Amino acid sequence: MNWKKLYDKTQNNPKDVRFSDFLRLIEFFGFTLDRQSGSHRIYKNPHVHRLLNIQPRKDGKAKPAQVREFLEMVNRHGLYPEDEQ
Repeated sequence: MNWKKLYDKTQNNPKDVRFSDFLRLIEFFGFTLDRQSGSHRIYKNPHVHRLLNIQPRKDGKAKPAQVREFLEMVNRHGLYPEDEQ
C-alpha cells in the first residue's frame, strides 16, 4: 500500500489502524525511532520539536489518540513523505 492510500485510510478511520501500518506511515513522514522502552517507542522528526510516543494496543492496532496526535503534527508542521519533499 502506498503512503497516500495509507494516509487517507488513517485519516478516515483513526480507530482502526494496524500498528504495523502506523509505523510505516510514521516513517514515510520522516520520523525516526529515537529510543524504545518496553512497548513504548519514541519517534522524532527534525521538523517537529515534540517527540511522538506510541505503543500498540493489545489487539495489534494503533491507539486512536496517538494516531490523531500524529495526524495533527503532520498538519500543523506541513510535513510530507520523505520522497515528496
